Amino acid sequence: MFWRIEIAHKPGVFDADGQSVAKAIQDLGINSIQEVEVERVYNLHGSLTEEQAKTVAQKLLTDPVTQRYHLHLSHQFKTPKETATRHVIEIAYNTGVMDPVEASTLKGIRDLGFKEIEAVTTAKKYILAGELSKVKRDLIVGKVLANKLIQHEVKYARLADMVPGRTQTSFSLVVIDLLDAKDKELMAISQKGQLFLNLEEMKTIQKHFQKQGRDPTDCELETIAQTWSEHCFHKTFRGNIEYTYQENGTVKKKRIRNLLKSTIAKATLQLKKPWCVSVFHDNAGVIAFDKDDHVCFKAETHNHPSALEPFGGANTGVGGVIRDILGTGLGAKPICNTDVFCFAPPTTDNKDLPDGTLHPKRVMKGVVSGVRDYGNKMGIPTINGAILFDKHYVGNPLVYCGCIGLMPKDKVEKKVSPGDLIVAVGGRTGRDGIHGATFSSGELTTESEEVSSGAVQIGNPIEEKKVLDGQLKARDENLYSAVTDCGAGGFSSAVGEMGAQTGARVDLEKVPLKYQGLRYMEIWISESQERMVFAVPPKHVKRFLEIFEEENVDATVIGEFTDNRRLQLFFYDAQVCDLDMNFLHDGNPRVTKKAVWKRKKTAQTRVAVPKNLNHSLRNALAHFNVCSKEWVIRQYDHEVQGKSIIKPLVGVQADGPSDASVLKPKFESNKGIAVSNGINPNYGKIDPFWMAASCIDEAIRGIVAVGGDPSRIAILDNFCWGNPDKPDRLGGLVRCAEGCYKAAVGYEVPFISGKDSLYNEYTQGKKSIAIPGTILISAIGILEDVRKAVTMDFKEAGNLIYIVGETKEELGGSIYLDTQGQLGHNVPQVAFKTGKKIFTQLFRAIGHGLVRAAHDCSDGGLGVCAAEMAFAGGLGAHLRLKDVPYKGTLRDDYILFSESNSRFVVEVERKNKKSFEAAFKGLPKACIGVVTDPSAFIVDGLKTKEVIHQSIEHLKAVWQAPLAW
Repeated sequence: MFWRIEIAHKPGVFDADGQSVAKAIQDLGINSIQEVEVERVYNLHGSLTEEQAKTVAQKLLTDPVTQRYHLHLSHQFKTPKETATRHVIEIAYNTGVMDPVEASTLKGIRDLGFKEIEAVTTAKKYILAGELSKVKRDLIVGKVLANKLIQHEVKYARLADMVPGRTQTSFSLVVIDLLDAKDKELMAISQKGQLFLNLEEMKTIQKHFQKQGRDPTDCELETIAQTWSEHCFHKTFRGNIEYTYQENGTVKKKRIRNLLKSTIAKATLQLKKPWCVSVFHDNAGVIAFDKDDHVCFKAETHNHPSALEPFGGANTGVGGVIRDILGTGLGAKPICNTDVFCFAPPTTDNKDLPDGTLHPKRVMKGVVSGVRDYGNKMGIPTINGAILFDKHYVGNPLVYCGCIGLMPKDKVEKKVSPGDLIVAVGGRTGRDGIHGATFSSGELTTESEEVSSGAVQIGNPIEEKKVLDGQLKARDENLYSAVTDCGAGGFSSAVGEMGAQTGARVDLEKVPLKYQGLRYMEIWISESQERMVFAVPPKHVKRFLEIFEEENVDATVIGEFTDNRRLQLFFYDAQVCDLDMNFLHDGNPRVTKKAVWKRKKTAQTRVAVPKNLNHSLRNALAHFNVCSKEWVIRQYDHEVQGKSIIKPLVGVQADGPSDASVLKPKFESNKGIAVSNGINPNYGKIDPFWMAASCIDEAIRGIVAVGGDPSRIAILDNFCWGNPDKPDRLGGLVRCAEGCYKAAVGYEVPFISGKDSLYNEYTQGKKSIAIPGTILISAIGILEDVRKAVTMDFKEAGNLIYIVGETKEELGGSIYLDTQGQLGHNVPQVAFKTGKKIFTQLFRAIGHGLVRAAHDCSDGGLGVCAAEMAFAGGLGAHLRLKDVPYKGTLRDDYILFSESNSRFVVEVERKNKKSFEAAFKGLPKACIGVVTDPSAFIVDGLKTKEVIHQSIEHLKAVWQAPLAW
């Protein structure tokens, strides 16, 4: 028996949740539902009196102005009446899934003084008004109201039996029959256990235990699988690659030993930038900021989980990358987040969805909600990002989450010593996230939603905020010697990595659990969220635990670091794991994979000279990869902490797209940080080498456009690719990595951190849908004085409009060709020497006050760039294409929509004309027009006047319409 409290809106009060659900139902093509009401349900388990339950409802759960409540005893609750036009559907979390509302409600009730409360479970009740068949009802439940991986529909007939999952199981050690297993049996063990280990790896493990004369326990095998997973070990990048490629029509071959070291890391090592403090070996890259502090930056992916459960996947992606910042050195304070998403088009027809996949629109809404929920609740501004669409992301959306932190200069180093206590801090451990690391190291299939449901997690940002506050206090009191986050692989990765050079002993029964009944192996590899692992010297442990108790955060000593280089796990004094650290971290056989790169034959550009460039410009502005993302951006708080100087949206109405965001981390200083990104998977369909170079060029352009110093830019790489076991996929990956090396060295921008996410393919039977090979380049730059920063919006009529950089006939992969169903072949390339000079001179011109506005030419080229500057500033513009520095076929549309790199459109006051032109002496630049008062966007062609004449208001409306949800 328990008390059930239903919270509903008062009559006449706007129900935002209900409206949102109603719209989602309409998106399914079901138009018979006129109205949806949403009620929140709380089930209070414990010996509370009716008066106590009423107090909880009135003082804690209900807003008396807008809401009303109903109170029931579970055994007296009557099933809601349904009619042909009234349908009641209640959705609750599955047993074992983390419910963020549960913990905060439970604490709130106890804070009221009601210690009788034992547990809280929650649900949502949806009341749908309108006719509905059973088929359509089930469709609404499955596609809108619930995700069966984590939720279920409540059956009212069994409501009285609905209690929190608290089961007990007896302990028994599981040993895997490995020693005498044949090859088929080895692979069956890997597949059944979701280990995602190949035959060579399984045979290596077998030989290791044959030498010991014993079979491994399930915990030992799981630990090895987590540590050796592609997600954790990056074995494709670290392994050997036999690479066959074409160069100038000749087929060549070479053997690559460690792709990471020979490209990404090699560039950084070669550049030797003195301000790179810590690169590639910690949870995030660290660069110098000022005399007291450094900044660190990390970007992660959470693709596979987001494909199955978009909210939870993105939510925990944000939480995970924040913990990367907390786990860098001795911990940094997060000061901003970034996010980049890739989805299939939201207009995708349901019939085109592979079995087992969610609709892209639902995925997008869920991902955005997950990012919003975590960042906003933690009080961290989300200041930079991008959203792209391509039909091949239909089974595998990409969700990149980034975080930047500020850390004292003396907190960069950490070291674990034998005798340090292992302390688990933060969220309790449950079954959520089981096999997350290994699950992310394989392809998704139509069975993934069933087989890998345990890999999905739900985050709790309030818990992580408390962990953050406690950690920074403990850090500043010098109470611990090392820290890392409990991410992929759970304790197996966190403790395993921290104790790699020492050894570790863990008593698993001491780990705080969400509920009883977890097996020792589940405790060890669970990826339950909001957990950190600390190495605490015994003399500091009392004070350390006190700090987290003050923050109402669980902190528990679960073991100690040893000096025997072994990983030893115990469960109620029974040993369940005894692994050699050398074998665990260095015993993985280096795989050798084959890679083949051959440029695909792409059709020549075949575009008739358009009769109406007005129409062409509108199509470019309305393209999903160009149009306004304001619907998303407005959901994020980019003002919290009060440090954002240039926001994601700028201009007279704060709705123009900024090239980068600028932060002022310290209130007492004007020194700032600029953050940008570069991403364009369409280029990679032609040549991944130039995609990588273009993405680096774009990321640098974003920093320079707001006034950042190109000599103080650091970058991150995030590779998302298909199955690297397929030679053509891996060939593209190698080609992309080589482009990264070339561009990083050419522009002298070091990589400081990165991550790869491979196996982004969706398999349905014999058909496999691979994502387009995608690389995200995130950039962080330094501004000595944020007061000199500029934004992209035109400022004043009469000012001159310049283009800096050369435009070439490079339309391959462009927005212009995509609007006409073509890819093209002449992908934009990069002239590094010229580009570097342009970046340097524009930075200096901005610093000398010669620039009123600057915007980089990227997706959509000059036409989109200038139009965005105009409508962001609420002003007009008159351009002359004949003055644009250009090489190629003389056509208005080519000049207007080419996406050549290293270009900017710049606004300059007339009084600064000579000084500005002198600054770019010897470099391609030209005055191509003027900012105007009338809100018209006019472009004169090579031979014809006014090939474009559009009102700014109309262009802006076209740009804003596609995602104005």
